[in-house]
Amino acid sequence: MLFFEILTIAIGLSMDAFAVSIGAAASNRRMAPRATFRLSFHFGLFQYLMPIAGWLVGAEVAHLVASFAGWLAWALLTAVGGHMVYAGLYPADETARVDPSRGVALVMLSVATSLDALAVGFSLAMLRMSIWYPAFVIGLITGTLSLVGVRLGARLGTRVGRPMEIAGGILLVGIGLRILLAGS
Repeated sequence: MLFFEILTIAIGLSMDAFAVSIGAAASNRRMAPRATFRLSFHFGLFQYLMPIAGWLVGAEVAHLVASFAGWLAWALLTAVGGHMVYAGLYPADETARVDPSRGVALVMLSVATSLDALAVGFSLAMLRMSIWYPAFVIGLITGTLSLVGVRLGARLGTRVGRPMEIAGGILLVGIGLRILLAGS
């Protein structure tokens, strides 16, 4: 597989993480450097690990995971996005806000945005290709674009506040729906 092909796949796979990074940062008006690092690192890490997992499991069970991967991504993104919309519509004190760069929210977002990378790993296993270099490029590109997305989202969030939090939540739900409908 040529570098250009791997790069194209990596950029395509990272678009969900990029969009989620924008929404997550826009909803969190004080995104500290550590939180920015955690979010972009975890998105990149999960995008690196999922193709490897898909490749290791191989084509034997691809049809089992493929049948519910869209539903899982939709459920995870809708849960986080729905909470963001709720928090934007009914603001509570700042301590009640969910930090998308920590805990369960971070894991849910990381898994939801990297499920499509699992399918890429399955595909590469069926083609009998090595996974290590493509997985590295996918993880690196995703981490980098997530960092850019967080920076962009933080700027948007400070300028437009709560409406951006609501828009970010709607964006997450929309991404979840797109993944669900694309898998059907």
